[in-house]
Amino acid sequence: MRIKRYTTFSLKKRANKDENNKPDLQIRMRVSFNSNRLELPTGYSIKEEDWDNAAQRVKKDRVNKKNETDTDINAYLNKASYAMDDAFREFEVQDRIPTKRELEEAYLKKMNDTAAEKKLRQRSTFWVALDVFIQSESKKNSWQYSTEQKFYALKNHILKYKENPRFEDFDDKGLTKFVGILLEVEHMANSTVMKQLGYLKWFLQWAANNKYHNTMDFKSYKPHLASTQKKVIFLTIDEIKQLMSTPLSPSKQYLERVRDVFVFCCFTGLRHSDVYNLKRSDVKGEYIEITTKKTADSLTIELNDVAKRILEKYENTEFPENKALPVISNQKMNDYLVELCKLAGFNEEIRETTYHGSKRVDVVLPKYQLIKTHAGRRSFICNALAVGIPVNVVMKWTGHSDYKVMKPYIDVADTIKAREMNKMNNLL
Repeated sequence: MRIKRYTTFSLKKRANKDENNKPDLQIRMRVSFNSNRLELPTGYSIKEEDWDNAAQRVKKDRVNKKNETDTDINAYLNKASYAMDDAFREFEVQDRIPTKRELEEAYLKKMNDTAAEKKLRQRSTFWVALDVFIQSESKKNSWQYSTEQKFYALKNHILKYKENPRFEDFDDKGLTKFVGILLEVEHMANSTVMKQLGYLKWFLQWAANNKYHNTMDFKSYKPHLASTQKKVIFLTIDEIKQLMSTPLSPSKQYLERVRDVFVFCCFTGLRHSDVYNLKRSDVKGEYIEITTKKTADSLTIELNDVAKRILEKYENTEFPENKALPVISNQKMNDYLVELCKLAGFNEEIRETTYHGSKRVDVVLPKYQLIKTHAGRRSFICNALAVGIPVNVVMKWTGHSDYKVMKPYIDVADTIKAREMNKMNNLL
């Protein structure tokens, strides 16, 4: 299991009326996990102006009152961060969440482990920079947990390439080797390889901007990997009607709420994360106002009759945190959607094509296996465009700012319109 946690370093503020003799402030480590917060002292202090809040480290060439340098203090903070991660990994292997006391004991044991300490000292500048990048960028840009996880996954992929890499290992030749490992060892599809390469380039650019290295081959590195445009999986209006009219047996009434939430997404364009956080206070009668979780966009979405009826159905039902709808976790909802769509008879076979290196892989699956929560948002966009709603209006509802992102949906909408026009031939 992966335990969701956040580890931060900050200064412990205290009142001081003497502006001419400001004391050094204690550096503390805070760990938040499973609704718990553990606060641990580091034993180091520094002046407030010598602390970099974004990087959560002491600024370069700074010394505290005990003549401890930025190098000494930051090395300890790196060690503490690695030790805490190692402590969490112990419990992840055991598939359980620790108590605060158990975590603290495991952490202190790692900090006092001479073998572990030696290993931590041997970590390269590359790993140190990657940790600083994750910590500073996640805080500065308010990353979601899923974004942090992408870079932790990248760490594991890099380990397959080199245990203790240097920036020089990611020149043109090294990047080619890294891509080869993703393809041949990790068995990734080309599209996934390109995503991982994109995350790596993001970090390498940040590291170059922050003077960690000057190996710039990554800027021009573009491997020639075959790819195909991913299919837009969505439900047509007729399929949504079919889903809504599918009878549910008394033993499967739990699917009714899943269906209501999914159909609501089909008629509003909300992502799962946004419908999950939708509060009654966000509903303003004829429209809803939300700030999206993924992009922090403030959106106003007018409500159509279908969306209104679903909200009215649950207006007298109390949900935790004053939520407007009975939304469950994304993973569980995906499982139930497969079951629901199978009952609705969405058995059309759909071919999905991927490339692994030069090898083409075709997989044919029934449509019901491919319907996930995000298909609700896709269905809204495709059907809205198909009935003639202007692209710029749809983009205001969904929060899209780039027409390139809308291109696949526009192509699908054009196909739908052409198919619908052909129905006119049957009238003659």
